[in-house]
Amino acid sequence: MNKNYYAVIMAGGVGSRFWPISTAAHPKQFHDMLGTGDTLIQKTFKRLNTFVPTSNIFILTNERYNDIVLEQLPMVQPQQVVLEPAMRNTAPCILYAALKIQKINPNAVMVVAPSDHWIEDETAFATDVEQCFEFCTSENVLCTLGITPTFPNTGYGYIEYEQGKPNGLRKVHQFREKPDYENAKAFIAQGNFLWNAGIFMWSVKTILNAFKQHQPQQFQLFEAGMAYYNTDKEAQFITENYPLAANISIDYAILEPSDAIYVLPARFDWNDLGTWSSLYDKLAKDEHRNAIVNSAVLCEDAHGNMIRSSKGKIVIVDGLHDYIIVDKEEVLLIYPKSKEQEIKNVVANVKNTFGEKFT
Repeated sequence: MNKNYYAVIMAGGVGSRFWPISTAAHPKQFHDMLGTGDTLIQKTFKRLNTFVPTSNIFILTNERYNDIVLEQLPMVQPQQVVLEPAMRNTAPCILYAALKIQKINPNAVMVVAPSDHWIEDETAFATDVEQCFEFCTSENVLCTLGITPTFPNTGYGYIEYEQGKPNGLRKVHQFREKPDYENAKAFIAQGNFLWNAGIFMWSVKTILNAFKQHQPQQFQLFEAGMAYYNTDKEAQFITENYPLAANISIDYAILEPSDAIYVLPARFDWNDLGTWSSLYDKLAKDEHRNAIVNSAVLCEDAHGNMIRSSKGKIVIVDGLHDYIIVDKEEVLLIYPKSKEQEIKNVVANVKNTFGEKFT
């Protein structure tokens, strides 16, 4: 493996739309959502570990999840878990990780990837990332992977690229916010738009120069800790300074103002696994179009349901169509798939009514 290849796994989110399985204490990335025997973060680590050395993979997460990460990824050393003492969006934690990596290897190129995505062809994924690595090594550019749209999805951001190059990396014209349905249709019809998958590649030198140019105060805040990174004094510096960082995403902080960004249309199937319906779409179905995880199910006049329980539990369903049915110890959710975007509100109501321990 190339010793200059590094990876940063983003694993700090809560995933509240996957409640009641995903909770603040134990989010979805630490669950086996697909029923494969691996949690999402374990699958992500294995996917990256096919071309990135084990010691070069860092996990960005909230400090409350440190023990879970080390338990699920026993091959990882404690210093590879980069802990956020406060929620400050994606730009500060990526800057922090890039500075740590630069101190270890100034020639590093790195991929930043979410911990909870579903990717079908992992060989194609590795090929795409390595193609971007080669470009990032030879040029001072920032790269991202874009997903060819299959329908006018209003839940994803879009990447508009410059027309003219039929193959390979394309120069990004601009990033677009999540559109309404009519704009999403127009994007697809135009032919030069991709879904933004939130997977980024760059050299540490280029990304740090971008922070220095576009987020100078943020850069100075974290750069002041260089003497402490990867030492036993790092934790104290981060505890004191991290909460002072601006709360801003990498998209707003760096990607939108930069003019040397390239996108590679991905050659693999992808799903961000953001909702129960997105999980339903990727699971095998029975003859009644029910997607079942762990459960032993008997269905009568029931179709199109997403059914999940503890392993081997018998679930009998009669007369339900297109529902989310999730049984987890002290919580049972039976909810229409058509209203799944409201699950966040349900979580808030449960918290207010029954307390935090259920959410």
